[in-house]
Amino acid sequence: MLPRRVRFDKPGRRPGAAWGDKKPDPIAALKLTLSMEAHFEALLLAGGSAETVRGRRIALRQFIAWADQRGLTEPGEITGKILGLYQRHLFARRKPDGAPLTIGTQFGCLMALRGWFKWLAAEGAIPANPAAGLVLPRLPKLLPRALLGVAETEAILAAADPVTPEGLRDRAMLELLYSTGLRRTELAHLRRYDADLSRLVVFVREGKGRKDRWVPLGARAAAWLDRYLIEARPRLLGAASEALFVTDWGQPVTPEHAADAVRRAKARAGVDKPGATHLLRHACATHMLDNGADVRHIQALLGHASLATTERYTHVAISKLQEVHAKTHPAAGVSAEPTASRSAPKRDEAAATGGAGQGSASASWWNASGG
Repeated sequence: MLPRRVRFDKPGRRPGAAWGDKKPDPIAALKLTLSMEAHFEALLLAGGSAETVRGRRIALRQFIAWADQRGLTEPGEITGKILGLYQRHLFARRKPDGAPLTIGTQFGCLMALRGWFKWLAAEGAIPANPAAGLVLPRLPKLLPRALLGVAETEAILAAADPVTPEGLRDRAMLELLYSTGLRRTELAHLRRYDADLSRLVVFVREGKGRKDRWVPLGARAAAWLDRYLIEARPRLLGAASEALFVTDWGQPVTPEHAADAVRRAKARAGVDKPGATHLLRHACATHMLDNGADVRHIQALLGHASLATTERYTHVAISKLQEVHAKTHPAAGVSAEPTASRSAPKRDEAAATGGAGQGSASASWWNASGG
């Protein structure tokens, strides 16, 4: 029987003490805010996911704050012209680092507005939908910008120290993310018995689009997960929990916790590429495609509704194309660095000859030029 660790609530907090008072919400009482919350309640009742509501709430609260600054507090005061001005505001807005909002971010904000006002018009709260005429920006078809090689991936996985319960948990999480290609929210929602180690499969509950699916689990990831369940999870648990992965404080891990675990491992491994859990998801897909996996199998593994979403990985998994290029391109076998001519003087040697050499070279040039 493993010893159970003594736990307190969290660092810097007295057991049983209340958190500090929250600042009042300046837009909580606005009619726009109240109608937004009614919209979200209807969305959840219709089967929408909590993650969808969370993302849209962020976008709509930003719009409500922008409207409040201009004296607009009620849904009926919002017109198509106002929404057009807000769209221009999003286009001109800059992040703290000076970069503009991505087209995807702008698209998401406008989609949230369009859904909200469509619902308000359908409910009769406003006479017409002011967002009906919004022209959404065209989303670029971007490929994953940062990709991990196999060696880099292995270095990240090995960076989690399995000596401690926390390190063993992180290693099991990283191995599972790479083996299955799960999203961070899907990993956070896993329950204790969703991983069937005897059959080497994982049951994903309500993935994107609230769709369940089974995914295969590699033998190595299963071995690390089995060790975590035996050695680490009982010591991390503060109270009974159905969550497969728990934090240092015995609570179910959050998506942010999973992302932080990847970032810590990246830093220890010396991998300086942007991204966190999606880096391992991209690595899972591209490494399998490089080794001959069919794109439809990758689609089922990743839980993509559209094959077009999965096919973008075929544009970055180019090992086969590299092989064909190396065999067929006339210049593929040529050395990357052409050798210098033996008769051409080397710059380093010329610089090292000192004043006399430089003077001779200058005189030769002067004489050749007719000076």
